[in-house]
Amino acid sequence: MQITSSFLLSLTTFFYLGAAAVYLLYWIFRLEKVGLLATLITISGWCIETAGIALRWKESYALGYGHAPLSNLYESLIFFSWVTILVYLVVEFKTKNRVIGAFATPFACLAMAYASFSPNVQDTIQPLIPALQSNWLIAHVITCFLGYASFAVACGFGIMYLIKGDGKSGSLLSALPSKKVLDELMHQTIIFGFLWLTVGIITGAVWANQAWGTYWSWDPKETWSLITWFVYATALHARFVRGWAGKKIAYLSIIGFISVIFTYFGVNFLLSGLHSYGSS
Repeated sequence: MQITSSFLLSLTTFFYLGAAAVYLLYWIFRLEKVGLLATLITISGWCIETAGIALRWKESYALGYGHAPLSNLYESLIFFSWVTILVYLVVEFKTKNRVIGAFATPFACLAMAYASFSPNVQDTIQPLIPALQSNWLIAHVITCFLGYASFAVACGFGIMYLIKGDGKSGSLLSALPSKKVLDELMHQTIIFGFLWLTVGIITGAVWANQAWGTYWSWDPKETWSLITWFVYATALHARFVRGWAGKKIAYLSIIGFISVIFTYFGVNFLLSGLHSYGSS
């Protein structure tokens, strides 16, 4: 049996699903061996996904196209999942709290499931249209999705903060990080994502000028990317200037990620523009 990138990437979906389930079991029963198993499944899934991405890149060269696997909806969903897990693993290593995995890994699992099984997503490797034949595309996609993945994890922190409540001893909620820790993690991941989204918008403008002769054309995706940028800019401004924290920032982290989802999916499927190729 010949192993293909599609097989490895589909397999990754089940690893992330298993990781999410085991993290949930760890949260409920608080058994360290279960938590360790969840981490090992997540790392294994991420390694398999890394191999799948590398193999897909190699396959594109074998077909004579030779481009990084970042050019369509399927490939960007795969990359989003890959970066989300990477960001989460860094957070887990930093905080030593595996319960967070129950809120972070589902984002990657859903992205992989949609990429692998949705009839709206084409997983075949195709030649690039002229507008995509640029190294700026790679820089633009990588930086934007570093931002998107960070915002997904920040959204998970926001949800955890809102359900934390009093977190009475012995309850499921007591296993979550303290509100102070969650607030700081939200803040840090939003800053990290905001910086990368900013770079992503800048590299996108340079790429647009190279491809279409203008830095900014108010294309629907450009406009919604800017709206998303303003949502997170508002969250950071409110924290630095007005001292906002806690629930207000948690709500903004969730609203911001909803904007990310619309920027990514809504624009592709509901609005036409220069980025409509993303759904093909």
